[in-house]
Amino acid sequence: MSARVKIKKKVAIVEDNPGIRSQLVKIITAAADMECLAAVKSAELALEKIPPLRPEIVLMDIKLPGMSGIECIPLLKQKLPDMEILILSIYEEEDQVYNALKAGANGYLVKSSEPDTLLAAIRDIYFGGTPFSPHIARKVVRYFRQPVTVSAASPGEETLAPREFELLELVAAGCFNSEIAERMGITFESVRTYIKRIYAKLHVRNRTEAVLRHLQRKKHS
Repeated sequence: MSARVKIKKKVAIVEDNPGIRSQLVKIITAAADMECLAAVKSAELALEKIPPLRPEIVLMDIKLPGMSGIECIPLLKQKLPDMEILILSIYEEEDQVYNALKAGANGYLVKSSEPDTLLAAIRDIYFGGTPFSPHIARKVVRYFRQPVTVSAASPGEETLAPREFELLELVAAGCFNSEIAERMGITFESVRTYIKRIYAKLHVRNRTEAVLRHLQRKKHS
């Protein structure tokens, strides 16, 4: 019987600091379930070099020479719509986080995150998660914190059930699927079922769009 082949998650890096870029390459390369396809120093090089390699996940800095990471995200997404973007940045302001999500990022970590946290975030985003550094998640939720009713919905959107709303709150707070399952007392598969149902009700395609729609509804409710 042949040994089972483990499919590696294909990762690319966009980071202008050579020391940080090298360290990220080492962290990704050392992970048995990941492969680093490219590591570039600018958004311009990312747009040229990354699309032909078709990575599944891109680690993106915000502050880059020339075009910013936030400006680069939608351009990369045009070329690779199914690619996931994980922001790695020193910036923690609510506006920066929201702008990154609005541009199409799927998660946001600070650069001081431990290697194990980074690898866990990459795995979570690969399986449909929206990882945040805990204090980043709190900043985002606080920024959009408004009195809200579960029934607040835009024309054409269905009302979320209380448990769906509860789950989406946890997603917006940056919880991994495993954490959501534990907090809500449901199975991992039930979390995925809830998320698919939320997509259908909000008319969105992924968790990032669901989080953005949720936060916008809270802000304007």
